[in-house]
Amino acid sequence: MAFLKFTALRLLLVIVFFVLCMFLQLGAVLSAVVAAILAWCITYLFFRPMRDDAAADLQRRFKDGAPPVRNGMELDDAEAEDRFDSNAAVNAARRPRQN
Repeated sequence: MAFLKFTALRLLLVIVFFVLCMFLQLGAVLSAVVAAILAWCITYLFFRPMRDDAAADLQRRFKDGAPPVRNGMELDDAEAEDRFDSNAAVNAARRPRQN
């Protein structure tokens, strides 16, 4: 969550600086470059604790042995597999039985 907050802050700063540069008529490409550099500088200088939390969040996520992050569909599938009775008869042909 810290990574998302930091990314949202940096994106907001990029947008603000881009609009400001466009208002000053610097051109789209130069405005984008200046906005990205200024946003990086501001977050680097003034938001160190938030940046460190975001880095720690990423480190925990990609560390060896970390549990995988699963979405709701994967959790539902895992729950359905856990409820499955492995001793139940399985019809491999998936055709109704003929009596």
